[in-house]
Amino acid sequence: MATKSPASKSPVIAQNKKASFNYFFEERFEAGMVLEGWEVKALRAGKVQLPDGYVVIRNGELFVVGCQINPLGTASTHVRPDAVRTKKLLLKKDEIRRLVGKVEQKGYTLVPINLHWSNGKVKCEIALAKGKAEHDKRDTIKDREGKREVERIMKDRNR
Repeated sequence: MATKSPASKSPVIAQNKKASFNYFFEERFEAGMVLEGWEVKALRAGKVQLPDGYVVIRNGELFVVGCQINPLGTASTHVRPDAVRTKKLLLKKDEIRRLVGKVEQKGYTLVPINLHWSNGKVKCEIALAKGKAEHDKRDTIKDREGKREVERIMKDRNR
């Protein structure tokens, strides 16, 4: 069941840290993923990479492209694993229709933020996002370095 995700507290499998640096998140959604058996086993082992992933809309359905799930060495002999297979996302029709309308607006895109477990099922948290300009990225770096400097000073003061 796909619902809006407030801030998921489920165990995270993989995160897309580059997404928050490159985009402003407008809305977040939690979507189910259609996976094969070997992919679930590989996810349990942590064999997934999400940073280059993005979400596309085809024929009114959502798909994650570029999410790489590396097969385990003990994969079955009768299965031919494809690490970069396009994976279907499961959302309600009205949510998909609303997202299609937003994505068609200038500057909006859909980005996978993380993969996590929810009641034994793999969920993908996606965000409706707007790309950051170069000066916004510089502001992000400046804020991060400022926080780091404050933490260093506080750490030294406590010694």
